[in-house]
Parts: sequence; C-alpha cells; structure tokens
Amino acid sequence: MPGPRYPAAERVHCREDLHGHVVDDPYRWLEDPRSPQTKEWSDAQDALFAAESERWSGREELGRRVQALLGAGTVGVPVWRGGRYLFMRRAPEQEHGVLYLAEPDGVERPLIDPVALDPTGGTTLDSWRPDHEGRLLAYQVSEGGDEESLLRVMDVATGEVVDGPIDRCRYSPVAWLPGGEAFYYVRRLAPGAVPEGEEQYHRRVYLHRVGTSPDEDVLVFGEGRDKTEYYGVGVSRDGRWLVLTATKGTSSRNDAWIADLAETGPGRPRFRVVQEGVDAEVAPHVGRDGRLYLVTDRDAPRGRLCVADPRTPGYEHWTTLVAAGPDAVFGGYAVLDGPELAEPRLLVSWRRHAVSEVSVHALADGRRTGAVEMPGIGSIGGLSARPEGGHEAWFRYSDSTTPGAVYRFDARTGEVALWASAPGAPEVPEVRTEQVTFTSRDGTPVRMLVVSPPGEVRPRPAILYGYGGFSISMTPDYSATALAWVRSGGVYAVANLRGGLEEGEEWHRGGMLGDKQNVFDDCVAAAEHLVATGRTTPGRLAVMGGSNGGLLVGAVITQRPDLFAAAVCSAPLLDMVRYERFGLGELWNVEYGSAEDPEALGWLLAYSPYHNVREGVRYPATLFTVFDNDTRVDPLHARKMCAAMQHATSAPVRERPVLLRREAEVGHSARSVSRTVRLSADQLAFLAHHTGLEVAKD
Repeated sequence: MPGPRYPAAERVHCREDLHGHVVDDPYRWLEDPRSPQTKEWSDAQDALFAAESERWSGREELGRRVQALLGAGTVGVPVWRGGRYLFMRRAPEQEHGVLYLAEPDGVERPLIDPVALDPTGGTTLDSWRPDHEGRLLAYQVSEGGDEESLLRVMDVATGEVVDGPIDRCRYSPVAWLPGGEAFYYVRRLAPGAVPEGEEQYHRRVYLHRVGTSPDEDVLVFGEGRDKTEYYGVGVSRDGRWLVLTATKGTSSRNDAWIADLAETGPGRPRFRVVQEGVDAEVAPHVGRDGRLYLVTDRDAPRGRLCVADPRTPGYEHWTTLVAAGPDAVFGGYAVLDGPELAEPRLLVSWRRHAVSEVSVHALADGRRTGAVEMPGIGSIGGLSARPEGGHEAWFRYSDSTTPGAVYRFDARTGEVALWASAPGAPEVPEVRTEQVTFTSRDGTPVRMLVVSPPGEVRPRPAILYGYGGFSISMTPDYSATALAWVRSGGVYAVANLRGGLEEGEEWHRGGMLGDKQNVFDDCVAAAEHLVATGRTTPGRLAVMGGSNGGLLVGAVITQRPDLFAAAVCSAPLLDMVRYERFGLGELWNVEYGSAEDPEALGWLLAYSPYHNVREGVRYPATLFTVFDNDTRVDPLHARKMCAAMQHATSAPVRERPVLLRREAEVGHSARSVSRTVRLSADQLAFLAHHTGLEVAKD
C-alpha cells in the first residue's frame, strides 16, 4: 500500500538578478495567504499534519505532563504604591495571569483578568503602569495574539475605565506625571498618514491628558525621524525630569535626551543631549537623590553604571559608579536609601556565564560591600524597590527545576527570604543539571546548560534548543516543556550561542550581520559536543527554536542535515532575501543586514535556509509551526520553506516527514495555557516519534 504523499506545490520560474546574484524563488506564490492556490495547499498541509500526528503515540501523555508542570502557575514582583502593591499571578487552573491589587491589610482583589474580558482566552494583557499615586492604571490589551494593543486608563478604586481605548499603541511605554492628570506615551501615525505598507512604523511621542481625546494629544518628539525608530520615555518621581531614548529598529545602539520640565512645562520640553550618534546603548534615569543614573555599554561591552548631573548630561560628565568585572555582564540595579540604613545601598544584578548574581554597593561611591545569597544557580529578574525609597528590594528567581518565585532582600540584615512562591505545587522530576563548555569552529569557548535524567550519562533522545540573536540571553529557567521531555527520559540542552548577551555586547555582535554564521557554527558545535560526550547520537538528536531561533533551526538543518534526526522550527524567518518586505522585517536589518546592500546580500544568501535547500538531501524530520495572527514574522516563511523541503528531501514521508502545523487566532507571543499545552504536546510528540523516545504512561 503506497504511503502518504506531499501536497502538490507548483514550482514556478521566478528568477531575479540581485547585485549580480542569480536568485531563484519558485514558491513566491505562497507569500499570498488569500490566493485560492495557497489556501488549497494550506488545507492539504493541515490534512497531512492531522494524519501524521495520529501516529505519535506519546502526544496525550506528554500533554498531560506539560499541563501538570504548568500547574505551578506564576507570580510576579510587586509594584508598590504607598502601602499597596500591584502584582501578576496565575493560579494552576487559570489560562492567563491576572493583575491584582493588594491592600495594606493583605486583602487582594483582581484588577484585570483577561479571561473575564474574553472567555475564549484570546485576549492578552500586554502591559500595565500605575500612576505615581496608585490612583489610576494605564493598561494595554490585545486580541487574538496580534499584539495590536489598545490603551485604556482605569480608576483603581472603582475598576471603571475612565479613558480610552487609544489604538496604535503597540509596545508603547507610559510615563506618568505626578498627580495622574497626564502621561507621555508612544503611538503610531494613522494609516492614512503614512505610505501604504508602512502602517507598522512611524511612531511619535505624545503627551496625553486623561479624559481628553487622543486627537488633542501634544506631539512631543519624533517628527522627521527614521520611520523604524522606537522610543522610550520616563519621568522622574518629582516630575521635574523627562528622559527620552530613540532606537532604530532592534539596534543595540540608541540616542538619549533629557529635559527639565520645570523650565518649560510638560507640553514643550527642551531636550539636552545625553548621547547622540554613538554606537552604544544607554538607559538614563533620574533618581530620588537628583543624580542622573546611566546604565550603558559605552566603552564597556559588559555594561556599567554611571552617574552625572542631569543639568550637564553629556558623556564628558559621566562618572563610573559600578564597573563590570572581567566575566560578568551588568543586569540592573535598585537603590535602597531608607532612614533605617546607616548609609544608602545599591543592589546590582549580574549574569556570569548566564547565571545570575547580586552584589551590594555603597550608593555614594559604588564601592562593593557584599553580596546577596542566591537561592540557587539560576536567573533573577525584576529587581526593584519601593519608589519612595526604603530598605527592601524584591526580585524574581527561577532555575531549571524551580518555578518562578519572588524573594525579598532586607538591607538592614542582609537576609534574603521567600516572599511569594508560585501558587501551584507540581511534581517536578528529579534531574541532573550541568553547565558545560565546548569549542566552536573558530576556537571560541561556548557554554550550554544540559538537563538530563539522574544516573549514568548515556546516549538518549535529546533536544538542542537555541536562539542566538538580538541580545537575548538564554538563562536557567523553569520550563514545563523541557521538564516533560526529561521526565520522559530525554536530554534537553540550551546553548548560549553568540548573538545573545550572555557574555556582553561583543558576544552579541559576534553573531550578527556578517558574523551571523558564527551562531550556526556554535549550534553545530553544541550538537557535536552532545554526541561526543555520549549524551546522544545523530539518530536521536533534535534541534528546536522559534522566531530568530527558527532561522537558526533552518540554517543548521540545511548546513548539517546529517547531524539531526528531527527539528521543530517555530514562527521562523527563512527567506532572508525578502524578509524586510513582510511583518516587522524592516526593524531587523540592523541585526541581519539588508538585501538592498550588495555586501549584506552576500551574507544573507550564504545562510538563508530557503535558498540553501538542495534536492536529493535526506533532511531531518521537520515540523514547522506557524500562527495566523503573527504580526512579527509572517507565516509565509514556513510555507515557502516547507514546500521547498518537501520537494527536495530524499527521505520518505513516513520516515522523515516535513510537516506544517497552523494555528488560528493566536500570534507570535503570549497565549493561553491550554494553547501552550497543545502546541508543546504536538512538538514534543513529533520529536519523540522521530528520535526514538518511548513515552511510557505514568
């Protein structure tokens, strides 16, 4: 009986000469999701996926394990306003986290529950920011995963919406003025005011007065600047100083300014340059003590904390308060200056080879006075203190087997104590966690976290996960997906590839633009290390990644198809010649380079997965997972790559299939727990089937 066949996909003659390169694009017709031809092909892919997934015997059990481990729930770091605080928490049975307000007497009440807004689970709370007094709350929600946030303002006491919705606020910061009457925020221009196809760009900074029409907002900044710029805004606690940053796309450099609102009022700030036209990043903030604090990698690739007088904010006036060490990357800081302390303190978080640390310093001169004992070898985030000052700080901690919990540090005693644990109590499997070092192709040492079942090291089905881009670090964290795999007998490894920020900005730049191939070489070296050290074999090894990590997966399976038995490629970038034309692609040419540039086109074509598929190659079993409402990375990348690989692979469908899994009403980022479970179960079951992992029922 003949086995299944791939859906027919016409290979059209589509050839272009780009800067002297002859570029074929036989599946360009799959870029249009509305065409009858694309719809027919996509429906046939759905049917093929459904038929093949019925053969994965471990899907239900893996889904149950992911569900149980996600039952830990989540809890967030408190944001204080006087004696009250706001925080996020998701109970084990909830689909989304809920924003709560806790009163001084400990009584809690929900402020925003996404499921109460939308019982289908398709609405997400994207961001929130209370005013200085804790009376009003600016918050942003989006529907169906499209991340197109609508901004509203709530009266915290009554729960009544008193302003909004304001549209075109995707990724907008909110900076309140004291008193809660107005705030600065970022909004895109209206579609009719920008060229067709540029509706996702052209941001401006506005001053909005609560209760007025956004049409009356005062334009503060952005006119005439680059269309891809993102803006950050912040106001000092006393309302005097406005700081503003501008970043072109996802660049690792920015410009920054500061304005004294006491001179001009909030509607017409006069900006002084903090940094402009410099190949470095800076994050300015005016503290309670009146100093301008600057976190920067300028002349410090691993970061440092500087201070200056906000009236003279130029670089020549910066003084280093805390410098980075030789192998630690600056993370964040919190100021503790309560009257209970003999001298004000400064807490600083660091990452040393992706593992978090916190040190204690004198606020006046930055000298180190001690360290905060960490709960384990893991990651911290959200380091913060009360906005009015005090002797306490809070941070979130997690590691490979510890669900995220919030800890409190008391500067009077130096003690760290658990403040709020994750609300659930899942049965976390016993695992072995190791950080290993291997050597990449060019001799660079690279680190990797390997989580495996306890006992002897022996070849097992293994998943290698990576990202490698945009300064995003892969740090130890609680992952239901990883633990479900290890609980079932597999190995789960996360590699700290170049392109991230695990070793500072030089590590990031070593994996971008013309050096992007280093990322793929690091991943290949990680895979070879897992094999060489007896943890797996090529026939039992899978690679997995999403978004930029999907590009990583596409590159390594086209460059080294012999090294992997299977791959999961989620929401990927794969056509690197045309990526700028779709979604938010123009934001990323600062990371990848532009095909409009002849030199950069050469880099892109050298690794672009879609353009490096070769006929007659036995490719790994590959599952592409895409989301119809993804407004960042267009699903066309996966459609085109799927068609190309299905045409080219020499492996029979049943042995090493190339499949496409589509999902509607969800996007690139946040999703409900039930959708997360279904996606993870399908991905893990696919990999288990093709790496030989036998998933026994409990």
